[in-house]
Amino acid sequence: MLIVYALIGAVVGFIAGWILNERVQRSRVAGARALAEQIVEDARKEAETVREKAKLEAENELHKARERFERESAQRRAELQQLEAKLLDQERKLDRKVDLLSRKEGELRQLERELKEKERAVQAKDAQLSELIKEQISQLERISGMTAEEAKTLLIAKLEQKAKQEAAYRAKEIKDRAIAEAEKEAREIVGMAIQRYAAEQAVESTVSVVSLPSDEMKGRIIGREGRNIRTFETLTGVDVIVDDTPEAVILSGFDSLRREIARIALERLIADGRIHPARIEEVVEKTKQDIDKIIQEAGEQAAYEVGVHGLHPRLLYYLGRLKFRTSFGQNVLQHSKEVAWLAGMMAGELGLDEVLARRAGLLHDIGKAADHEMMGSHTEIGMELARRYGEGPVVQNAIAGHHEGVPPISVITSLVAAADAISSARPGARRETLESYIRRLERLEELADSFPGVEKAYAIQAGREIRVMVRCEQVDDAQAEQLASDIAERVEKEVEYPGQIKVTVIREKRAVAYAK
Repeated sequence: MLIVYALIGAVVGFIAGWILNERVQRSRVAGARALAEQIVEDARKEAETVREKAKLEAENELHKARERFERESAQRRAELQQLEAKLLDQERKLDRKVDLLSRKEGELRQLERELKEKERAVQAKDAQLSELIKEQISQLERISGMTAEEAKTLLIAKLEQKAKQEAAYRAKEIKDRAIAEAEKEAREIVGMAIQRYAAEQAVESTVSVVSLPSDEMKGRIIGREGRNIRTFETLTGVDVIVDDTPEAVILSGFDSLRREIARIALERLIADGRIHPARIEEVVEKTKQDIDKIIQEAGEQAAYEVGVHGLHPRLLYYLGRLKFRTSFGQNVLQHSKEVAWLAGMMAGELGLDEVLARRAGLLHDIGKAADHEMMGSHTEIGMELARRYGEGPVVQNAIAGHHEGVPPISVITSLVAAADAISSARPGARRETLESYIRRLERLEELADSFPGVEKAYAIQAGREIRVMVRCEQVDDAQAEQLASDIAERVEKEVEYPGQIKVTVIREKRAVAYAK
């Protein structure tokens, strides 16, 4: 019975549980359905919102696109209107051009007709003129008694003669102009060479001064009863002057070589301290032997200074001898170096061999070093020495022809002659030209001072420029320019000078005031 009750209870419990579960399931289904409906409703509302939003955005985009399209359309319409206006303008211009061309074409046709008519008229007149010429020629032939060919021959002969005369006049004019231009260029080249070579000039003296350590040495030089000084003068060939000059004696003589030997010998005797006739004779003889070395070194140094290489040693020795030779008070070696530089500079300006010109200039007076040993003039002796020691024909000709003794075979001969004249005529180079140089400077200053309004004139740059100071209250700027031209014209007419002279007029006005 208990089992039955248990079974019934179990069935009842199962049924109750099933019913309860069914209710729960129904409740869940109803909740899920409600939730689903709620979700669907929310989704519908959200979709509606999205659709409205999309619709609004689409309407905005459509509105913007419509505005953009309208703007672009308006712009395109404006551009089309401008193009249409331009096309209309071009069309009107083309119409005007067509009208103009039509008128021009009509005018050209009319001009062509007129030209044809004129051409026919000219042809008719040409025919008439030809007939008249034939008649005139026939009449001229009858009057002159010559045919046309004979008259033509006569006319050509006269024209040829006239042409020859004009050609001769023209040739002479060209030749004169060429000579004038050549002289001008030559003066410029010579002036340039003088300006570039600005060496000092000094006239050689005939005395040499030897310094003494004290005045007591004068007595030792004189010696007992003057035997030392007599021996020295006899051996050297120079005069020894012992006067009141403190701590010095003077050697006087016209032979520079002897004077140099005496100077060196006396300095050696003073340094040695032993001064007596035997010692004097020994020192003088030793000095004469040593002087050859000094001469050789002087020649080598001179050749090195002017850039001349490859000279024979004997020529260098003769060149060194020129250091102790003077001409009109001018040292011949210094003169030769100067001629070498001037000739080289002028050769360089003319595009010639500058080294060869310097070589010829350096050796041009080499004959003066041996004119006491050989017969003949210094140019003949110099040419012989150059030939003997292997110098070329150009150098030989320059040596022989620098005083126009022989015809030049090269322009270098003429350059050496010009350089020799320039070096000899340089201010202060020779005693005889110094005074004339000073007179020329004074003449230039006097000439400039003679003009009214000139306060003071100065000749500067060795007489190649005049500086003229004028009074500002008497000469204005325009008058200053005219004054410079007038002075230059007077100088050209009244003064002889090489090259050119620059005239500079200076006008200055100063105003000074003081603040207190």
